[in-house]
Amino acid sequence: MSVQSQTGQMDQVQPSQQDGSSSNFAAMEAKWPAVWDELKVFTPVDDGSRERRYVLDMFPYPSGDLHMGHAEAFAMGDVVARYWRQRGFDVLHPIGWDSFGLPAENAAIKRNAHPSEWTYANIETQAASFRRYAISADWSRRLHTSDQGYYRWTQWLFKRFYERGLAYRKDSPVNWCPKDQTVLANEQVVNGACERCGTLVTKKSLNQWYFKITDYADRLLDDMDELEGHWPERVLAMQRNWIGRSEGAHVRFVIEADGGLPAHEVPVFTTRPDTLYGATFFVVAADAPLAEDLVTPEHAAALTAYREKVKALSEIERQSTEREKTGVFTGRYAVNPLNGEKLPVWAADYVLADYGTGAIMAVPAHDQRDLDFARAFGLPVRVVLDTGADDPADSGVATTGDGVLVNSGELDGMPKAEAIAAAVGQLERQGTGEKFVNFRLRDWLLSRQRFWGTPIPIIHCADCGEVPVPDDQLPVTLPADLRGEDLSPKGTSPLAAVEAWVNVPCPRCGGSAKRDTDTMDTFVDSSWYFLRFTSPEYTDGPFDPAKVNEWMPVGQYVGGVEHAILHLLYARFFTKVIHDMGMITADEPFRALLNQGQVLNGGKAMSKSLGNGVDLGQQLDKFGVDAIRLTMVFAGPPEDDLDWADVSPSGSSKFLARAWRLAQDVVSAPGTDPAEGNSVLRSATHRMVADATELVEHHKFNVVVARLMELVNATRKDIDSGAGGADPAVREAVEAVAVVLSLFAPYTAEDMWLALGHEPSVAAAGWPEVDQALLVQATVTAVVQVQGKVRDRLTVSPDIAESELRELALASEPVQRFLAGRGVRTVIVRAPNLVNIVPAS
Repeated sequence: MSVQSQTGQMDQVQPSQQDGSSSNFAAMEAKWPAVWDELKVFTPVDDGSRERRYVLDMFPYPSGDLHMGHAEAFAMGDVVARYWRQRGFDVLHPIGWDSFGLPAENAAIKRNAHPSEWTYANIETQAASFRRYAISADWSRRLHTSDQGYYRWTQWLFKRFYERGLAYRKDSPVNWCPKDQTVLANEQVVNGACERCGTLVTKKSLNQWYFKITDYADRLLDDMDELEGHWPERVLAMQRNWIGRSEGAHVRFVIEADGGLPAHEVPVFTTRPDTLYGATFFVVAADAPLAEDLVTPEHAAALTAYREKVKALSEIERQSTEREKTGVFTGRYAVNPLNGEKLPVWAADYVLADYGTGAIMAVPAHDQRDLDFARAFGLPVRVVLDTGADDPADSGVATTGDGVLVNSGELDGMPKAEAIAAAVGQLERQGTGEKFVNFRLRDWLLSRQRFWGTPIPIIHCADCGEVPVPDDQLPVTLPADLRGEDLSPKGTSPLAAVEAWVNVPCPRCGGSAKRDTDTMDTFVDSSWYFLRFTSPEYTDGPFDPAKVNEWMPVGQYVGGVEHAILHLLYARFFTKVIHDMGMITADEPFRALLNQGQVLNGGKAMSKSLGNGVDLGQQLDKFGVDAIRLTMVFAGPPEDDLDWADVSPSGSSKFLARAWRLAQDVVSAPGTDPAEGNSVLRSATHRMVADATELVEHHKFNVVVARLMELVNATRKDIDSGAGGADPAVREAVEAVAVVLSLFAPYTAEDMWLALGHEPSVAAAGWPEVDQALLVQATVTAVVQVQGKVRDRLTVSPDIAESELRELALASEPVQRFLAGRGVRTVIVRAPNLVNIVPAS
């Protein structure tokens, strides 16, 4: 097995004199970062001489120092980056900060400071921690979204979207946080409350900026087929559900004239036009302008009072099937276009103003919410779909799905699919409807009434209207002198009070005009940062198109599943628009996605209020970076939650010390022929590397660690019982351990590599070559863990069934002793090499 050493002289780096114990990890952590910087190990060559691979971690928000979640997520991404680098790829693994946002504004108010002071101080703290954590990042590409050199181009992109009709303003009811005094996107309302401060959200009508993401709904949905097998299925399902494509029909109902009120045509989207004969009333969203347009004078006061109540409800509450249905009659009637029946028009909160047309035809026999409303207000229930179930008017349960049409005129006797086509045909012949595709997805609300964000580059002129700021006047910068109380929530952006900033001449006519005082949602900043990383110093545009086309799409993206909808959907939208502008060839940003689980403690999310928080810095000081990194990846598959109460950093530290000592015991010279050594150990070495190759590719990092542990034990056994460190097979094994271990514990691996007589860096050593002839193996060792600690090792066939391995593990005497009196909550088998057992209590 051959490995390559990086050439060059690093005379200042001396072999370690420590014993490899956890008490001496600080010496390694102090030694190696300067070496990596000097050698530029993690800076891509970027000259086309090697195949490029782009690894990206979702960039952090600088709210303080790194926490346990950062430690897990960035350890996972770093494994992939280091592995691809060892395989000979030119790897781009950049780092930066998502540095605009409300927390900095709140901190500035509290400290009577400018948000930049808190933000950039935290960035420096996190940067130092990332360096200590040995993230193999190219620090020369570091960026911050709050830098003028970055948000200039965010504004430039906004203007291009505006020119394409993809950025626009409209009046609409929006989610409003009374505490933060700002608009929230639907995704930022959690159980009816602001995701940041927990305050109950209300509704408020405002003129706001939107991105027309709905223009891309079909492509965002259809192109997910390309991501199958590369993105987690649950993320794809969440995006598909959020986009929510529904095929049906637009049906035009006419609201009859009433007294002084004229007739009004209202289109309604329905997926079941076949059930039109079952419509017995009509509902408009209570908070929609349409409700005010339709209500008669004698019912107007009741509607006004009802609308005030609706403002306090979240969309989740309004659409809940458990909530009692409420509403008010408008005094008007709609005409069913198929049978001419007059339907009373109600205003209710279970219909949303900005979904579809803000109105529905209510078919209570076959829709549960409509049925609940009908029963609450004594409205008729008419069955038009015979499914063989009880009459919903009696049972209180709506019947849905397939069936045969009844009570439906010329549709009687038809099955569902035939009846839908016939109903659409009848509507089209009458000119009262047509086939239509609707989406649950709504346009992206991006306005925020905040200071610490990218200013919207639009000037409002009484004569010229909306005028984009000329490109040569970008960036529109934030005032540098606002601080503390200047930033306090007032219901409008703090920028509105800065007259010297707001009042400007119109770029078009030169007359008096005003800047737009809202700033952009921070999701705009993070929707294109991955493009900027390819050429962060580029000044002729937001990125160098040639560099983007060389590096994109991102080969591996790593981050939390909490971003499954918001960030990932927006980034996909931005990429497609920029692709359509002809600037890049990629139309999907991330080829593969890896989600890491949460870091828990005692089965619960870490929090100060629960008193179960774990301070990452203290853990690093106590056990060392390598032990924490190794613990993070060994605890389980990346996507599973990690419970800190069930893992053992001290165990990781002890293993690293054992591995480190192997390198000190090797006495054979570099380059000796391993074929002259122990053939059994050589077989184990090559098997480990072969398995590690496949396992890393499939993100089974924990199993790679288990295989490393097996080889370390086998090598120690060979040293202690055979030819000792003089056996060339021992050198081969220890070199392989050092290279593979460098993915997880870079400090220890570097020290081992140096002790073996090689020049730094092991990160550039190259992946060990595997001799296929040495892979014949009659048995493998299965490591059995209970609560993250090794309790037994089983010698089994490599093709043993998981069910059989599970039984053997549970029957193990050490395991039974440990589990005495306790049940088993979970047994997880990972390949034939690792069994995780979690006790029930």
